[in-house]
Amino acid sequence: MWQAVFGYDGPELNMGLFWILLLSRVYALAWGQGVYAPANAQIVHSGAACNVKDDNMSERIYTIKEGDTLVLQCIVKGHPRPQVRWTKTAGSASDKFQETSIYNETLRIEGIQRVQGGRYYCKADNGVGVAAIKSIRVDVQYLDIPVLTVHQTISDVRGSYYQEKTVFLRCTVNSNPPARFIWKRGDMLIEQSKDNGVDIYEPLYTQGETKVLKLKNLRPKDFADYTCQVSVRNVCNIKDKSVTFRLTNATSPPMIRLSVNDTVVVDPGQDVRITCEVTGGFPLPIVTWSRYPGPLPLSAQVRGESLILRAVTPADAGFYNCTAVNNVGNPARKNVNLVVRTMSNLTFQITPDSNKDSETIQMGRDLKLSCHVDATPQDKVNYTWYKNGAPVFNSDSLILLRSDPDMAPGTSSLEIVDMKFRDLATYSCMASFSGSTVRELRVDVNISQNSVSPPVLTVPPGRQAVSVREGGNAELVCLVVDGKPRPPILWSRTEKDLLMPSGKPTVETPDGRLRLKNVSRDMMGAYRCQTAPYNGLNIKRREAQVQLNVQYPPILDPVFQDVRSRNYQMVTLRCTILRSNPPRLTDIRWFRNGDFIRMPMPDLKETPELKFKLEPTNNGSYECRVSNTEGTSACTFNVSAQPYNAEFYFDTPNPVRILKGNNYSYNLQWTQKDPDATDRIIGYWINVRKNKQNLLSKQIDLKGKAPEKGVLMSYAVSDLKIPLSYEVRLAPITTYSTGDYVSRIIQYSEPYTYPRPSDHVCGFEDERICGFSQDRSDIFDWTRQNHLTQNPKRSANTGPDTDRSGTKEGYYMYIEASRPRTQGDKALLLSPLFNITSSKGPKGRVPYCVSFYYHMKGKHIGTLNVYLRVRSIASVDRAMWTKSGHQGPDWKKAFFDVTPSGPFQIVFEGIRGSGFEGDIAIDDVSITRGECKQQNTVANAGKTVLIGGSHPLPLAKWLTFGLSCFVSLLFR
Repeated sequence: MWQAVFGYDGPELNMGLFWILLLSRVYALAWGQGVYAPANAQIVHSGAACNVKDDNMSERIYTIKEGDTLVLQCIVKGHPRPQVRWTKTAGSASDKFQETSIYNETLRIEGIQRVQGGRYYCKADNGVGVAAIKSIRVDVQYLDIPVLTVHQTISDVRGSYYQEKTVFLRCTVNSNPPARFIWKRGDMLIEQSKDNGVDIYEPLYTQGETKVLKLKNLRPKDFADYTCQVSVRNVCNIKDKSVTFRLTNATSPPMIRLSVNDTVVVDPGQDVRITCEVTGGFPLPIVTWSRYPGPLPLSAQVRGESLILRAVTPADAGFYNCTAVNNVGNPARKNVNLVVRTMSNLTFQITPDSNKDSETIQMGRDLKLSCHVDATPQDKVNYTWYKNGAPVFNSDSLILLRSDPDMAPGTSSLEIVDMKFRDLATYSCMASFSGSTVRELRVDVNISQNSVSPPVLTVPPGRQAVSVREGGNAELVCLVVDGKPRPPILWSRTEKDLLMPSGKPTVETPDGRLRLKNVSRDMMGAYRCQTAPYNGLNIKRREAQVQLNVQYPPILDPVFQDVRSRNYQMVTLRCTILRSNPPRLTDIRWFRNGDFIRMPMPDLKETPELKFKLEPTNNGSYECRVSNTEGTSACTFNVSAQPYNAEFYFDTPNPVRILKGNNYSYNLQWTQKDPDATDRIIGYWINVRKNKQNLLSKQIDLKGKAPEKGVLMSYAVSDLKIPLSYEVRLAPITTYSTGDYVSRIIQYSEPYTYPRPSDHVCGFEDERICGFSQDRSDIFDWTRQNHLTQNPKRSANTGPDTDRSGTKEGYYMYIEASRPRTQGDKALLLSPLFNITSSKGPKGRVPYCVSFYYHMKGKHIGTLNVYLRVRSIASVDRAMWTKSGHQGPDWKKAFFDVTPSGPFQIVFEGIRGSGFEGDIAIDDVSITRGECKQQNTVANAGKTVLIGGSHPLPLAKWLTFGLSCFVSLLFR
């Protein structure tokens, strides 16, 4: 009784100490709850952990096998309910969070990989006080298949590969934890101490874990099969792995040669075939192909040693790598650079005599014509010059430069020296690939006194500044009004760090018109237009600027605000203008529920305000509409005397109370958000619903006591059916109005007290199954099930139809005997670890009663065993109860006493029988202090409820017990 009230498990209390504890309990319950910061954060796991400590509530390292499912749950208390965020560091020594976070109480990673190991942080925050943070390190265990390679001393290579004296067999593996290596010759274990011809050692500076087997002074018996076996000692049930290599006198490293040159240049559309021929190596090397950068093209075909590329495109260009491996020596590698010819964007430049700073063509001065094409490969482009259609050759007056050093790489120039009238002509530049099907490109340049003149760049009048409404389209114009030939115009932002709307630093426009669509305010600013240095005169670039002005309606604050106030008090609404373009406002108007409020015209230069007395008749939606020439924006205020919502409290300790008749009650708790903001709250409406049907609707009367901020209120919702869940809706009530309903789901959960034995029954009605867990050392697991989740195709000749109480919703635990289970397979279910002390009572060790119901129906029923596992230096299991074979179609009760010497668990072991009609089930498990007595159990239509201990209490203790129960219920 003392344990139930005060958490006390010592000798009998005197009355003075009783009242001290009672008053401290009252104080804690009355003042210790309400609005508070997140606290007591814990991380628990329910996934496929393969190394779990005894006390899994304080587990700090979670060991899991690669490929299994990681499930971490962050259990935290706080009110209002905290938001939980999961983050991860790259490793236990790193403090840098990943970019992504998961906002949920449960973190679940399917098929976890080794790179996902590290330290995981659970952070809970509700805006009150300091956030709670807990961490757990996830250690992912794995063992790869080892790689065995054979090497020879580099300093002495003569004759056949293995005519030398010393050979090294190197075995490398990646694993966690570190692997143990075993070397075998044939089937015989190699032990360095028993064979002078071998050395086994771990080399320095190697990646992964490596062990080397050194064969000294090679002997005939050394030509054999060698096996490297690696093991992590069955951690996480990871089996050993091995690799075998046959060493012979013919063993040699791989050698290859390519069927093509190191660089292959082809036209688009051609097929390419590259063969990587193996010219040596034993065992026969395996050839693989790869590409850099990126993977092999989707159209690539690998046939044996050959790589075939069909109808190549420029995207297929790159380095193709052939690698031959036979685990002897180093892999053989060859690379081929595949180049696909391309040619585009042929441009020209006219450069007047640069020595004279000239910008025009003048007789008697030099003139340079340049031609450039973007091509791959650039150095294979052939440029041909023509004058009035005739080829141009080098002469005293015409000088051809295949690659002009004063221009961009790959540019060809024609220099006209001391220009004469005979040099006025049409010059053509033609770019091509010799012997290629790629289409040649040509550009013509007319050189005459009237055809070449410097450009004049201008912005049309009235277009220096362009105004456009946000979301519309704009056109910026920069025209070349004079000059021949007319170059294209390049646009850029005047602020060097800003990119064009297309995301590029510059945009070319042939006609000088920059067209912008869906203009936004971040596109506002100055734009620079410049003449391009190509397709025209190569002289000082002309430039101008155009200002883009984006206009938008006013930007206001707040966009929406919820305003609560008491009735008959003054309310002030304020709408702040943050930005506006144009800044001059044209109108300000106030509306209530869509109707215009008649009032004097506000000052357009002042912040709009509306003041009024709130009354029951003028609650509603208020809107302040502010306009400029580009549009109207609004501040919206929901003004109401309606109280704020209630905020449910989710950290109620043991909210479930089991009642008679398979019923339970739920202690619902909540606080009121800002109760003084509106009229006095006099009560609450509460609705309890199941499947959208109202089961309860009533008013909770506060009896004149108004809610206080941060103080918990409680209501016991009764007559709920085990194990059903319900929706509860709650709304505050004032004299004038009712607040909005908030809802939550209340669920039945086993009200166990962990980690001490408790006076209640575990019916496995929630997913936590009262803290029971599956043993990781068994063959398969127990399964939680009820009538509604049963397989409709299951055999009707085995297993229960419902739980012990006979309800379809009630759960139980059972072992499934169908495939893939075989005879003798075991499943172990462990109770929580009960951390009792080893102290003895007046008559010796304290006894405990273990009680449960079992169902063993079927002609193939195996065995159900129950053990007592006492934790000490080594855990010991002691058989306490057993039953085998068919026991009839009904649930039956079993119970026995245990007298543990220290912390203990109860272990249920189900053993599969000879066939599939062998399902075994258990339900209603209880572990209580005191000896088992038949009269201490009351059976009713629902679950069995234990109501007493093993010894009668004197009258004084009964009175104390009744008083403490009353106080506890009053303040919970």
